[in-house]
Amino acid sequence: MQNNKKIPWQIELFKFSYMKKEKVNLIKKSIGNIGDNQIVLDIGCRQGVVSYFIRELGGKWIHSDTEMKTLKTALSILEKNIVQIGENLPFKKKSADIVFALDILEHLDNDGLLLDEIKEILKNNGKIVISTPISGKFFILNKIKLLFGMKPEIYGHKREGYSLKMLKEMLKERDFEIIKATTYSKFFTELVEMTLNILFVKIIKRKKKSQLRTGSISPESEQELKGNKKVYNIYRIIYPFLRAITLIDKLLFFKTGYATFIIAEKR
Repeated sequence: MQNNKKIPWQIELFKFSYMKKEKVNLIKKSIGNIGDNQIVLDIGCRQGVVSYFIRELGGKWIHSDTEMKTLKTALSILEKNIVQIGENLPFKKKSADIVFALDILEHLDNDGLLLDEIKEILKNNGKIVISTPISGKFFILNKIKLLFGMKPEIYGHKREGYSLKMLKEMLKERDFEIIKATTYSKFFTELVEMTLNILFVKIIKRKKKSQLRTGSISPESEQELKGNKKVYNIYRIIYPFLRAITLIDKLLFFKTGYATFIIAEKR
């Protein structure tokens, strides 16, 4: 029997996302299976699509974000265990085995407070998994973004990003032991993502400013995606060509990527 079930719009977009796919693959490869009884807190789930794929690893998940509108969007694919959070996290001390804080630190005024809270929530030997944009004077694409007016606030960021060294120091100050520290989304992947973001903000979104913490760089709803259906169909056609460009990154094994990825353990 043919399955006519409609694919959620977030998952449909994920099929054509370079950076998100790379992040999900890196997480799955690095974390491995999660025990059925392990408690996993997902802080900053956004529209839910990355969480949707990485929770396949197992465990009992609680998804959270700061904005109700974002959570309502995520609910359509995550279905349950959705919690709105504020400056303080509403979770018990030593209640979680793993905390995912993916692309959330750069959106907060007080990023250190979140790390303090996560430390309290994690059980002894519990793990924190972090990803952020990277910053530094040698990252040329970050400078090009600024030339096109793509300031951190367009992305909903309070700062450009972090270096691996900076994140390691922030975690070590809180008695975390670094298990893995690497980067992903190298030059050509970031170049394609940056170009698509600029086109979306400058041509498609134009003056419509997002009020969400995630910024204005991608569709925020199914209605917005449908409203730009022609543009999306063109993108689907050129996707294989753009994908081929991102694959050049495989030759840049010696280069640092434009996003950080860290796993650390609470001691």
